[in-house]
Amino acid sequence: MMTFPILSVILLTPLVAALIIALLPGRLHDTIRQLSAFAMMVATLLTLFVYADYDMARGGMQYTEYIPWITDLGVAYSLGVDGISLPMLLLSSVVGLAAIYSSWNIEKRVKEYFVLLLIVIAGVSGAFLVRDLFFFLVLCEMVVIPAYLMVLIWGSSERVSKEHAAMKMTIFLLVGSAFMLLGVLLLYVSAYESGMRTFDFESLAAAALMGNISWEVQVTAFFLLLVGFGSHLSMFPFHIWSPDGYAGAPTAISMINAGVLKKIGGYALIRIGFFILPLGAKFWAPLIAVLAMINVIYASYIALAQRDIKYMIAYSSVSHMGYVLLGFAALNVVSVSGAVAYMVAHGIMLALFFSQVGYVYEKTELRSVGDLWGLAHHMPHITVGFMLAGLCSLGLPGLIGFIPEFTIFVGIIEVYPVIAVIAVSGIIFTAFYVLRMLARVLFGPRVERFAKFPDERKIDVVPLVVLGVFLVGFGVFPGLLMNVVDTGVAPLAPLFELIQDAPTILGGGH
Repeated sequence: MMTFPILSVILLTPLVAALIIALLPGRLHDTIRQLSAFAMMVATLLTLFVYADYDMARGGMQYTEYIPWITDLGVAYSLGVDGISLPMLLLSSVVGLAAIYSSWNIEKRVKEYFVLLLIVIAGVSGAFLVRDLFFFLVLCEMVVIPAYLMVLIWGSSERVSKEHAAMKMTIFLLVGSAFMLLGVLLLYVSAYESGMRTFDFESLAAAALMGNISWEVQVTAFFLLLVGFGSHLSMFPFHIWSPDGYAGAPTAISMINAGVLKKIGGYALIRIGFFILPLGAKFWAPLIAVLAMINVIYASYIALAQRDIKYMIAYSSVSHMGYVLLGFAALNVVSVSGAVAYMVAHGIMLALFFSQVGYVYEKTELRSVGDLWGLAHHMPHITVGFMLAGLCSLGLPGLIGFIPEFTIFVGIIEVYPVIAVIAVSGIIFTAFYVLRMLARVLFGPRVERFAKFPDERKIDVVPLVVLGVFLVGFGVFPGLLMNVVDTGVAPLAPLFELIQDAPTILGGGH
């Protein structure tokens, strides 16, 4: 195993770039953009190296780094990646790079914009790297305020004010963070009372396996964390911030929020919920399944009524995250593997969708299905981007979303057959609103007033190329994603088998 701290470099590169930009004169717009792009290119290339070099035969945490920090509390700077966190890291790096290029035409307060954007990217990337609960909470909090400022200053919304969208998003995320903090503190105190003073993921998981975290604590802590993570994940009924938050945000933040920030909640449900609180996961799984079904059907139905394309995509995102939650609720390796892979697929697809809508809105100041017609006649690159993202959301074979979505349903059909059948109908709703939007916006009659608006060129086409390569590549070669995910989810198999009998096996509970 190499000793070079490559994960620290991936985490710190955007932060160092943000610091350098903060010290530069604000008038150097081109330099600021190029430095931001260079930093994210470095981080993305290093992430690709780690992804390619990851030893799937050995599995487990690799590229680990550990530096004790607050020893009295058991806090340490601890990094590592496995088959669950590595695909999430790849997602955050790729979406982060695309977000930088989607912001290339920003002219308002360029320096402040890219400083805040790089901080957000570093925060979401770090959440997938750390193996310490204390640092995990810090990084989750690190994202919220910069995202709030970016929506407040650079946002736009046709339905609500950007101030309303920014505050609504921030309140829900901070309230969710408060529940996360309570759950973590309960978990820490319980471990402390058993003689363990640590925030380390692996140590806490071992404590639960040895019965040092009681059934009552696991159930209570999991519920608190479910509320917190559910707020990030847009789980019903904590989803109501996301449509306004996505629609009111600038393009890059819409890409980060929907593509990556939302996935922190799903990732944490596995890393903390399943590995550390398995009995709590088992207890609350039926509730998660019901809420997931509501996510799928309710949000799909609302998306059908949307004319604003950003709102349609936002509600579509809420609906699709219901599939991820269903994968979690089934509590088996097949469904959870599908859920992890689907988070990657969903993140890339949503980021591509928002990048293309953002470009159209930037040029035309329109994003309503009733106002945009026949863009395919004038914007072939935009048409490709819309079609790739739209068909991926339908689960078209050959694109990144098909195999993960299919795997989720294979995993849940035996556990929750009725819920699975109802949830499958969400695919029909998705086909209705996506195909209707594509038909009208792209393939409607030619409108000459749109001929004056340029198609994506040079730098503007980078997000389409970067995201499109992964959207198609992982679709044609799904093993590149699924095989890595399987190495991370496989250790859950004996744990899932263990908790099927009774909660008395662990923790001496009821």
